[in-house]
Amino acid sequence: MSARLLRRVLQEREAAPQDPEVADDEQPEEEEASPPRAAARNLFDLLDGGDDEEEDKEDEAEISQPLSYTEQKHTVQKKPTNAVPETNKKSKKKKKKNKGEPSSMKSKAEQSLDSILEDLSIEKKPMQQRGHQSDRAAGKEIETNEATHGTTSILEIDPKHLKGENEMRRIFGSKVVDSFENQRNMPSSSRQVRGVRRVAHNPRKTLLVSPPSYWPPWDKSLAMDLLETKNGLNYFRYAFDPSVSHVQELFEAAKAANDLNAIAAILGKYPYHPESLLTFAELFKYSGEHQSSADAVEKCLFALECAWHPLFSPLQGNYQLKYSHDTNKPFFTALFSHMKNLDRRGCHRSALEVCKFLLSLDSDDPKGALFCIDYFALRSQQYKWLEQFAEEYQCDNSIWLFPNFSFSLAIARFYLERDAASEGSDHADKSTSVDLMKQALMLHPLVLHKIVDKAPLKDSSWTQILRNVFFGSAKPGSPSLEHMINIYVERHYIMWRFPELQNLLKEAALLVIESLKQDNREAQDWACVRKEAFSSEKNEYSHLLVSDFSDTTPSLPPEELRPFMVGPGMVHEMPPVEQEAAGPERLRAPREVAGRNPALVFLESLLPWVDYGDNHHDANGDNNGD
Repeated sequence: MSARLLRRVLQEREAAPQDPEVADDEQPEEEEASPPRAAARNLFDLLDGGDDEEEDKEDEAEISQPLSYTEQKHTVQKKPTNAVPETNKKSKKKKKKNKGEPSSMKSKAEQSLDSILEDLSIEKKPMQQRGHQSDRAAGKEIETNEATHGTTSILEIDPKHLKGENEMRRIFGSKVVDSFENQRNMPSSSRQVRGVRRVAHNPRKTLLVSPPSYWPPWDKSLAMDLLETKNGLNYFRYAFDPSVSHVQELFEAAKAANDLNAIAAILGKYPYHPESLLTFAELFKYSGEHQSSADAVEKCLFALECAWHPLFSPLQGNYQLKYSHDTNKPFFTALFSHMKNLDRRGCHRSALEVCKFLLSLDSDDPKGALFCIDYFALRSQQYKWLEQFAEEYQCDNSIWLFPNFSFSLAIARFYLERDAASEGSDHADKSTSVDLMKQALMLHPLVLHKIVDKAPLKDSSWTQILRNVFFGSAKPGSPSLEHMINIYVERHYIMWRFPELQNLLKEAALLVIESLKQDNREAQDWACVRKEAFSSEKNEYSHLLVSDFSDTTPSLPPEELRPFMVGPGMVHEMPPVEQEAAGPERLRAPREVAGRNPALVFLESLLPWVDYGDNHHDANGDNNGD
């Protein structure tokens, strides 16, 4: 040991306080015997490296018999309270000595502490017991939250499957996806080559999309406010920054004037304005530029996600973002469009995760995510999850009564039975897929006729089946049910192109016909169930368009998009031929429906800035004047 280290240890020992009881015992003995101080500061004790076993034996001897003066003095020297251990061996020695100490002084201290606590009427609880009680209290809180929000766990989002790029890598490999991403990043490199000055920018990572490097930084024009916390749920709402609140007014003015140039000017200055991005996404979609439309939607989602509140997280499930607030509506629209784009790319598992997120945002389901979540579960082969969802999800009606779930649960059971047969397991305790399909046909017989027409199923046996009175004269019974059936057929018809599912449907249909020949009362019972479940006389789902659930996207011809690209004050600047083509219709053409192609008027009505309600009175006034 060096002299410097030795002096430091001696100084620490001198400064360290000793045990008061031992010091009191030593004081009278030191006054009587007064031994030499050199013995108390034997420097060779610091270099003592005796075996641990010998020290343990000495400790046992100390416990069994009273200590002499010399032994007491050595124990005080060997056990400084705050001395820094020199080596690992010395620290181990101290731990063993502490374990082997007599508990006489500790017992006295504990007794005195107990007496003090009794005098103060304080109940002594060990820390471990308190910890268990706090854990039990937290567990009760979790149980109550799960009881009140039973749908949280079934709608839990898996972040690994939330992005379409991850699923594309699993399907096609990283090289293919990376080459595609490099092509997307080409605009940034080409601008740099042309000499346009650009600042290097690394976009922030988000859960929903992967922003490319050429996107501008987020402009912080949006924020999310926490409105209230009720029943364990946090209610949020988007809000524009006060400095850019006038942008929404500019957008509304451009929307009323059907001026895409003005909306493009807004995006030029505020590149992350949500409604302007969604407007151009619709324009690109109907122009046939689906990739540009998907980019605009992803850009909108990126801006909306950057504005999330710190307490808002899709992975927790304790949130609500009500569609009734106007500032929240672009997020629902962007998520629904993003979900459809993922499905178009073949990323069905990612579309399922986005659909879960969309359904969990608002319990009222304003975008109809409940009518396509079963489709994405079937396409991504999440059959067990679909059955669990049908059992646990809470809604007004039993979810298996909906047309989409009636048939999708039968399909899921069919594939689970096939997997179980290959693995050698058995599902005898559950209904078979044929029985479930038979129930679905008895409950919704109108679906069979629509599937045969839409798929289409061209086998001659289907003609014979549809000639049966039960299927041939089937009626929906209520406007809501008819609308739900139309949505189901439009969304799910492609599933019935698989031969194994056609055989399942045919077998169940033949069994229905045979059972009705024997007893017709079963059909009446199912008709009563259908009437009771969907008893409303009005269409409760009229806000959901059937075309929104379609795979096909119609396109507008370029000459019909041309009028939208100029403002009302620019008509005189158009060429004479185009003026004649547009003529007086420029100011009213998008809103005038008389004498126009009905299909074109329908497609035109889907554009968010078109409104037909203002000109009906003007048209009537013109007719009266004539």
